[in-house]
Amino acid sequence: MISERNMDKSAGRRELRVAGFGGQGVVLFGEIVGKGASIFDKGFATLTQSYGPEARGGSCTAEVVVSREPIGYPRVVSPEVVVILAQEAYANYGRNPPKGTAVIVDPDLVKTDPAVQPAPLSVPATRMAREMNRPVVANIIMLGFLAAVSDLVSHNALREAVRASVPEGTEDLNLSAFDKGYAYGQGQVDHKGK
Repeated sequence: MISERNMDKSAGRRELRVAGFGGQGVVLFGEIVGKGASIFDKGFATLTQSYGPEARGGSCTAEVVVSREPIGYPRVVSPEVVVILAQEAYANYGRNPPKGTAVIVDPDLVKTDPAVQPAPLSVPATRMAREMNRPVVANIIMLGFLAAVSDLVSHNALREAVRASVPEGTEDLNLSAFDKGYAYGQGQVDHKGK
């Protein structure tokens, strides 16, 4: 489990950065985390996003701040978790993360530097989505994994936010993808706990 770091926990401020490229569902990932925190966990959240100049395939980042109290500054300063879905994003955010930041990667998309310790958490979300014959749900699998390894937002809140955020008629598919990622993450938590 990703442990809470020494940050301003009195206000409960916690930060997440998701980075990849356009078309991977990076922004939707951030929206679901924010919705889970604010609506279903009854807290507060901000989302900022940035895109490269390309319509699809360019760099894309979503940054989410969640808190139990109103958020005074909406930008991510020191993320607790960084989710990386592209090699360029790893070069920018994964090689030298702030101390205590947990890095999560898709090993089919990101080749990590073995010299960087601790090693990132790893979930083959793209491969798992292809096995479901739905590559488009890789981001939701990654979200389920996040729910298993971090308490940034509660499992139930994230699951309900997935249901409320995906296109009508795709809820079952997306919840199945979320559950698949969650089970994979639980397996890693159980393994590390032994």
